[in-house]
Amino acid sequence: MNITVLVVDDEKPLREFVRRNLEVRGYKVLTASNGLEALGVFQNEHIQLVIMDIMMPHMDGLEATRRIRQDSHVPIVILTAMGEEADKVRAFDLGADDYLTKPFGVGELLGRVKAVLRRADWSEPVSSGERIARGEVEVNTERHKVTVRGEVVDLTPTEYNLLLYLLKNAGKTLPHRVILQQVWGAEYGDEAEYLRVYVGKLRQKIEADPMKPEYLLTEHGIGYRFEA
Repeated sequence: MNITVLVVDDEKPLREFVRRNLEVRGYKVLTASNGLEALGVFQNEHIQLVIMDIMMPHMDGLEATRRIRQDSHVPIVILTAMGEEADKVRAFDLGADDYLTKPFGVGELLGRVKAVLRRADWSEPVSSGERIARGEVEVNTERHKVTVRGEVVDLTPTEYNLLLYLLKNAGKTLPHRVILQQVWGAEYGDEAEYLRVYVGKLRQKIEADPMKPEYLLTEHGIGYRFEA
């Protein structure tokens, strides 16, 4: 498989639980007990996925996530305790891709790992040289290149896949659940906070005025629409 995962948590039993269950399925797993230690490992190893707890000594997971995102689009799954909704939203704002709520089982762990790796693989099947243009927004699907008003925009894989799905369905009101299952995967459906954060990120990058969006419109109580 040749996929290296960095597992970061100050609770050794949880680190070992995740490590054992990933290694037996062919992943290479490195571990760290806090954010500071994690940054050291990340800088010296080729990491393809980070699983990161939030509450840790020396440097918490939110700060470590922020620092990793300054230089890398590597997928990051945040570990949270029940009820830490504000922490989840803050983690997404800083660049996390997904979260697991403690306690979690093996099935949920493996499902999330596979889903984030799939999204990070830029795996959207495309026709060679396909271009999609809606207004001032243009996507070259062969190169995964997005330009807005003639300027290249840097998007993470999830941001790109979300924008591409909305563009392909321009003019249609798309329900939250449909978007989540098409962009994030069949394992998803109720995580409306994912969409709130990622649509907000896209608005910051493509709208002339993110507070008065012209393209990414909210259909209250239903979902979102890309207005061509």
